[in-house]
Amino acid sequence: MPRPVYINTVQEMKKLLVCILMLLAYSSLQAVDVIDPLANPDAVVVSGRARFTVLTPQMIRIQYSTSSAFEDRATFAVINRRLPVPQFTTREEGDYLYIETSALKLRYRLNSVISPLLKSPNNLNITLKVDDRTVTWYPGKEDALNLKGTKRTLDTASGDNQRPDLEDGVISRAGWAIVDESPSSKRGDGSTTFAFEQNVDGIDWVAEPVDKQALDWYFMGYGHEYKQAIGDYIKIAGRQPLPPLYVLGYWYSKYQAYTQQDFIGLVNDMSTNNMPIDVMIFDMDWHLDGWTGWTWNKKLIPNPVGLINWMHQRGLKVALNLHPADGVANYEDHFAEMCSDLGFSSTVDRIPWNLESPDFYRSMFKRIIRDREKQGVDFWWIDWQQNLTSDYIQGLSETFWCNHVFFNDMRINRTDRRPFIFHRWGGLGSHRYPIGFSGDTYGTFGSLAFQPYFTATASNVCFGYWGHDIGGHLQIGEKNPELMLRWLQFGVFSPIFRTHGASQAGNERRLWMYENFPLLLDCVNLRYQLMPYIYTAARQAYDTGISICRPLYYEWPDENEAYRAEGEYMFGDDILVSPIVTAAEDGEMAFQKTWIPEGLWFNVCRNELVEGDRYVSDWYCQEEIPYFYRAGSIIPCNPVIKNLKTRPSELLLKVVPGADGSYSLYEDEGDTQEYINGKFTTTMFSQQRTSNDVTLTIHPREGQFEGMPAERSYTVMFLAEQSPKSVTVNDVVVDDWVYDEAHQQVIVNVPSVSCDAQVVVRLMATSTGIDQLEGSHAVVSYESFDLLGRKTKVSNTLSQSHKGISIRRTVTDDGKVHIQKITH
Repeated sequence: MPRPVYINTVQEMKKLLVCILMLLAYSSLQAVDVIDPLANPDAVVVSGRARFTVLTPQMIRIQYSTSSAFEDRATFAVINRRLPVPQFTTREEGDYLYIETSALKLRYRLNSVISPLLKSPNNLNITLKVDDRTVTWYPGKEDALNLKGTKRTLDTASGDNQRPDLEDGVISRAGWAIVDESPSSKRGDGSTTFAFEQNVDGIDWVAEPVDKQALDWYFMGYGHEYKQAIGDYIKIAGRQPLPPLYVLGYWYSKYQAYTQQDFIGLVNDMSTNNMPIDVMIFDMDWHLDGWTGWTWNKKLIPNPVGLINWMHQRGLKVALNLHPADGVANYEDHFAEMCSDLGFSSTVDRIPWNLESPDFYRSMFKRIIRDREKQGVDFWWIDWQQNLTSDYIQGLSETFWCNHVFFNDMRINRTDRRPFIFHRWGGLGSHRYPIGFSGDTYGTFGSLAFQPYFTATASNVCFGYWGHDIGGHLQIGEKNPELMLRWLQFGVFSPIFRTHGASQAGNERRLWMYENFPLLLDCVNLRYQLMPYIYTAARQAYDTGISICRPLYYEWPDENEAYRAEGEYMFGDDILVSPIVTAAEDGEMAFQKTWIPEGLWFNVCRNELVEGDRYVSDWYCQEEIPYFYRAGSIIPCNPVIKNLKTRPSELLLKVVPGADGSYSLYEDEGDTQEYINGKFTTTMFSQQRTSNDVTLTIHPREGQFEGMPAERSYTVMFLAEQSPKSVTVNDVVVDDWVYDEAHQQVIVNVPSVSCDAQVVVRLMATSTGIDQLEGSHAVVSYESFDLLGRKTKVSNTLSQSHKGISIRRTVTDDGKVHIQKITH
């Protein structure tokens, strides 16, 4: 009889639904979103000094103004309120106004005061169902279960000492959260929100609120439907723009007084060592001495235009670091012109920074910013570290305002590329201005251990592109090759892949100067290999608001372990990452305990399927990164490449066993805004498994964009398979395949074929990737002991050099214990 086929039907149905929804989302985004801060009047209910706007069945805006002056303009966090009006009912009964949607019931006592100081449900409350429980919210109720968002910076962070400073997110385990846009409410940096007024040269400009004492809340009662909450939040707060493709590649950055020849030497050394790179950062020593500077230091860089052109010719992008707070000194280029523009006497020592002023903005960007951009600067690193709020507009965040102006100026004036900046978090709404610079952490394992949680949690406010100082900024002690390796391994599976460090003796960021460089280079190559998958996840973040790195509780909100396993996260839809963030206990191997969610997962390190809903404990070598593919997934990869400027003509497809599955690959021009207008393609890959074969189908490409490839070749890697009896491509038996017995992989080469054609690759009489799940052989967890009963470290990798005899105890899912004697 044929063997029964294990198919995770629920999981596969979910994946198929996700792919369908992705395609629908792609097809519906053929035009720029219409942004209108004025809500549909049919969604608005006014009751005396209170106003309620029903935005979705789970989201109601609550405003209260003693002067009945209600804000209708966009504010820093919320720019769009013109949503389809959901069904709701409203009635007055006795002393109360009632508003009911399919999810929420609001009760307001007529003509009463709404204030968080009352901490009472008497005047206003909202009830909703959370896991079959009725939950009641009222003004002033503490959200102790908020799942948090992010914070402005990790400057001086050591370990998780800045965890208490995380601002609230827009989701909570309590089932409700409040987005507070009240003008008097303090943000994390001590600033307040403001309104936007149209406009200065196309940029929405800051404006005072109509009532500074008004309350302006957005009640979000989504229960534990976290993804839906995030998706609806971006409807009112705006999308996460898609960064250029090259931004996701490797950045070299170092706070050091590099000369022009030093920069050239760095790039040449990377080329000699076959190391990919896409971005070169010129830190603050590019300009004249001082914290703030705008003029090239010609002693270090005598020919800046020539140097930047040299970088461009080699496929690199260049950014300059800015600390703009001190304004423009009298020795800077264009000082006289700016004095004339702004009415300053030429005898003043400096022009103060005043980006809140339209005149200052126009002069600064016309005279200085445009001049540097014409010299070839590709983007700006805005390293604001001084006074957090404005000297000219009380409560205005300098961080938020710099981000808003620099990003939108690039959007308007550099239409040949995608706008983005490199900057710190400036509060809710900052996700519209990617990407983030997390600041100057201490280089310790403790600091590294906090970053997976910090990075994934930022998705709760849609800030999905944190860029960390990989390796840590401030070095403690001698350089630590193991720490650099583990940090770089985490960096592979983080949004931005950038090494950086302070100007300290021995604080080395030239990876090729480390004794474990081959392992470091493997990390860089793995990052570039995964780029098709990463870029597709970036597009999904634009469409859905769900960031590349996100907590496990997005997918498993009812599992306690999804909240407790803070060091793990999903990287896109199909990869679970559990990075090593501790030092090896014996200088060789590190212990890691990973919670595996329900379903089947492919353990990449161990090349085997594991069943979830349990912890897996293991020891990992220096070169190993604990990460797991979702069963049935298809992971698109690049071949070995040197940068992202040129699109490779080959695609690698890793076909993961354990279930049927599908994946939709996203591609576009890489650095234009045309993706917003529907200029992109998607290619669907699907796999089906029976008891006798595995079939991978590469479906015809859909969509178009300028420069899209006409054809490509494929290398299809079927993971954890037995050697098949035969392989067919489009029903024709082929012999251009190999079986890698050491890794149990079937590798099929598909010659170059039109991207608009369908290709079907079939393995006949293979294992279907489910053999490990039959009987009682699925490993739940394992521990090893020596003959005296002491725990030892045993791995099934070939690179271990431990010698002797140990006993492996294997616990199976039926509770049985199996003892195995191991000689090694």
